[in-house]
Amino acid sequence: MKRRLHKKYLVLILAYSGLLLMIPYVLDYRDKPVERAKQGFTQQQPRCPDLERTVALLWDNGEKLNGSHQKVSAVNQIQSQVHIYVHATWRTGSSFFGELFNQHPDVFYLYEPMWHIWQALYPGDGESLQGAVRDMMNALYRCDFSVLKMYAGSQNLTTSSLFGWKMNKVICSEPLCNAHKRHEIGLVNQDKCSKCQKRNIRELERECKKYPMIVIKGVRVLDLSTLVPLVKDPTINLKIVQLFRDPRAVHNSRMKSKQALVKESIQVLRSKKQSDKYKRLLVPSRVNRVDSYVSSAMEIICDNWLSDLMLIKNSPPWLKNNYLQMRYEDLVLQPLVELQKLYLFSNLSSSAPLEKFALNMTHGQGYSSLKPFQISSRDAKEAINAWRERLSVDQINQVEAYCSEVMRHLGYQKAAKKLKYVTKPRLRTQGGIRKQAIGMWSTGSCQAWTLVDRKNEGRESGQLQHPTDKPLTWV
Repeated sequence: MKRRLHKKYLVLILAYSGLLLMIPYVLDYRDKPVERAKQGFTQQQPRCPDLERTVALLWDNGEKLNGSHQKVSAVNQIQSQVHIYVHATWRTGSSFFGELFNQHPDVFYLYEPMWHIWQALYPGDGESLQGAVRDMMNALYRCDFSVLKMYAGSQNLTTSSLFGWKMNKVICSEPLCNAHKRHEIGLVNQDKCSKCQKRNIRELERECKKYPMIVIKGVRVLDLSTLVPLVKDPTINLKIVQLFRDPRAVHNSRMKSKQALVKESIQVLRSKKQSDKYKRLLVPSRVNRVDSYVSSAMEIICDNWLSDLMLIKNSPPWLKNNYLQMRYEDLVLQPLVELQKLYLFSNLSSSAPLEKFALNMTHGQGYSSLKPFQISSRDAKEAINAWRERLSVDQINQVEAYCSEVMRHLGYQKAAKKLKYVTKPRLRTQGGIRKQAIGMWSTGSCQAWTLVDRKNEGRESGQLQHPTDKPLTWV
């Protein structure tokens, strides 16, 4: 009898507990079936999850942004400074490009400050460092340089703590230094600036706040989506100038300075996700480890470029209006036209000395390939065509194959005729003796090569000489 009574109490307790649990559900979720019916239950699997998430971020609270357009505009008008980020990658000519801002008297310019993050947190993958990169930019655009203490390895920061400080016109000019006159157009004498007294970073912060525009040039923002929150932030008022260059020229320049790019290349390679299948990496069959790292990173750079282009193509007006795309080739071939385009976007005024500076920097002597990291006057045509003579056939064909989509979007044409190897073609010497040559040539351009004979005591030896003075041995 007692057992039956206990069972009844137990059933009543369970029923009462279930009722208590059901009441909140009924009150809070009674309207959900209607909403689900309206929305539908099926969702299409995104083809490109990363890009879809980025686009979703762009359109997040879109109505709220549009509805508060007047408020945002009012905030922007109150801002005393305009902020620009030069978005580039390694070996795209961004040092020269950034110098066009460094020379302007209204600009406070910073050269690759995010270098400190990548060096301090090596070998962390580049993707995981993007949040720290954005936070540093957020602080620097507010003239707060204390963020550098986290990565500089010292609490006593001075002007010499900044990467590239010896070519910064603000640091090397009065009142911080007398090595350069701020309003004079021309490259800073780095040896002279290095002898100036190192000033406390707080003094540089005070100088930063005096300028109407702050420009940061960097190569360590891997993709454009990292910058979207800064563009949306009305207190930053960020504009983005993205610099592109022919991927074949970038690859050639990277290989010329490969020893200095090994660490960054490793960090870029480590950023690729395990789900990404990079079966096409630009690695020749027989290369050393350094060549492998530097070459393989090029494909990921092209993929990041393509993501940037697709993101801008599908972006709302508030992002497109704050974005400018430029090509290195256009800049060096038409410096005055592109300079006006750049300054117009940046709301900067040009001048005759600035235009003369741009012309002189693109009409120098030679390619300066022996000093790839030094900003100097160079021959523009030689700079943009150097890859045609310095890359191997395999390298050219690989870059064209694996960067073909981004090349198409940027307007870079593939080589008119495919390059290929020719083993031991028959050539006739001046003496009528037929010899064999080993080398590489382009289909249809055999006439571009001339034979250089050398005779030594009756024994013939010689070379195939190209107009660029690049010999091919023949035997």
